Amino acid sequence: MSVFMAGCSSAPRYGNQTVPGNPQKPARTQPSSQIPVEKTPELSYQRSWIGLSSWYGEDFHGKKTANGEIFDMYALTAAHRTLPLGTLIRVTNLENNRSVVVKVNDRGPYVEGRILDLSYGAAKALGFENMGIAKVHIQVISFGDNSYQK
Repeated sequence: MSVFMAGCSSAPRYGNQTVPGNPQKPARTQPSSQIPVEKTPELSYQRSWIGLSSWYGEDFHGKKTANGEIFDMYALTAAHRTLPLGTLIRVTNLENNRSVVVKVNDRGPYVEGRILDLSYGAAKALGFENMGIAKVHIQVISFGDNSYQK
């Protein structure tokens, strides 16, 4: 019978480890409303360039620009490769010191060595519509939100 009773006894314990009690919750040092939250950094863009600008006009007049607006070759607009659409920039012709404020509403130029494509109207205001290209200084006035116009 002792053999039978041995089979009914509780299982043997292995080792003498102690089981921890309830684990303690980490202490809160600040209320959740005061925990500093890291803000997403604003995009960092260069704000000033010097380089060659060209202009475009008749071939694109009346067609949609990258932001969805209809291109008006007589308006004061520009195409830039990377600036957010809607960005306002001051462009100064370094040959005659004329300047104009334009809105970036298109992408380009796609010719190596050029940093900006201006509308015919902007090129005329800067006095280089007959030359085709000019050395310019570009300064960001305010960054656009890259939105598309419907």
